[in-house]
Amino acid sequence: MECVEKIIAKQLLDIKAVILDSENPFTWASGWKSPIYCDNRKILSYPDARKIVAKNLARIVKENYASADIIAGVATGAIAWGLMVAELLDKPFAYVRPKPKDHGTKAQVEGVVPVGAKVVVIEDLISTGSSSLSAVDALSVHGAEVLGMVAIFSYNFDKARKAFENGNCELRTLTNYDYLIEEAVRSKYIDEASLDTLRDWRFSPDKWGGE
Repeated sequence: MECVEKIIAKQLLDIKAVILDSENPFTWASGWKSPIYCDNRKILSYPDARKIVAKNLARIVKENYASADIIAGVATGAIAWGLMVAELLDKPFAYVRPKPKDHGTKAQVEGVVPVGAKVVVIEDLISTGSSSLSAVDALSVHGAEVLGMVAIFSYNFDKARKAFENGNCELRTLTNYDYLIEEAVRSKYIDEASLDTLRDWRFSPDKWGGE
């Protein structure tokens, strides 16, 4: 039986949620240049892929965080995913803004999250980990106990791994960069030249594409 990591990687490639363009690299919020872009929002437009992803996110939460009181999504990309997981597990749902809103209640955590509540955070994608961990910090400041984070995809950067270790936050993902590239080669989604580019970038993403 094919492992979940490969199944999800194949889904991302089949629906073209992964875009490759080494000639016109993408610029991330971190400032890094990248020849690859993973847009998990596209999964929402494909019911079959959406069900597979939501079901497996919920499975990981159920298997590893049975004591969770609340499911929280990271705005904006993981709000839908968090809500689907909460619905599948019959749990309350909340979401976390990138920063407190500048009007009304000025809340950063939206929804009912009592002090001491055990929360699992759902994220769509992990790159450097900074924005994801910012959501974890916001929940902790709010008074919640964050049990861990479950994400659809991670680029598996050392920087992100160290950030989660330093932040004392357990991270679990459905698939990652290594499985994605393996599947892309197997399905001939990328050629050898593209594979070399992706390997070079993976080795040093913070310096790739510089002058």
